[in-house]
Amino acid sequence: MRSGAAGESGPSRRGRRPGSRSGRSSAERSAGGRAARSAPPTEPAEPDADPEALARTIVLRKLTAQARTRDELAKALKTRKVPEDVSEKVLDRMEEVGLVDDAEFARSWVSSRQGRRHLSKTALRRELVTKGVDRDQIDEALDQVDSEDERAAALALAEKKLRSMSGLDRQVQYRRLAGALGRRGFGPGIVSGVLNEVLNAEPESDQWG
Repeated sequence: MRSGAAGESGPSRRGRRPGSRSGRSSAERSAGGRAARSAPPTEPAEPDADPEALARTIVLRKLTAQARTRDELAKALKTRKVPEDVSEKVLDRMEEVGLVDDAEFARSWVSSRQGRRHLSKTALRRELVTKGVDRDQIDEALDQVDSEDERAAALALAEKKLRSMSGLDRQVQYRRLAGALGRRGFGPGIVSGVLNEVLNAEPESDQWG
């Protein structure tokens, strides 16, 4: 009898102990994994101890990934609770050494987006405004895009879109292409001329009426 009781209780105790240890180990591993994922690897653990060092680290890391405007960087620093005076000091220094240059950013943005994304000047202006670029700097950057550049961008976009519409009725093609060009900020004059060219169609008076 005692042997049987001992045989029953022994495995029960052995079953509980490994299970308990396994549960703790799993929770610890899970918590450790979450902490490792949430901790910024290159930023100071105590930002209040040296906010200027934290600000520089954040800015340089952002700029390493891609070019940023001063406004974008200021917002990133504000999100990390960097004091405004420290943020201004660090960003002023970054401008002095040429790492932050909104005018150059705007010129590069216009050149790249107008060529790759076939955007109108209206759409480009809208994007640069959201990035906090000064109005005069936007105007200067957009000076490099003339009416022929806009027309070429609209034409390239229309030809690209048309390739996926070969089985559609001509009027359906016209409406869809007009919508696509309109969403990129192209005006009715450019849209009408480009679509009549790519569709080999005569202008129709009721398209914009």
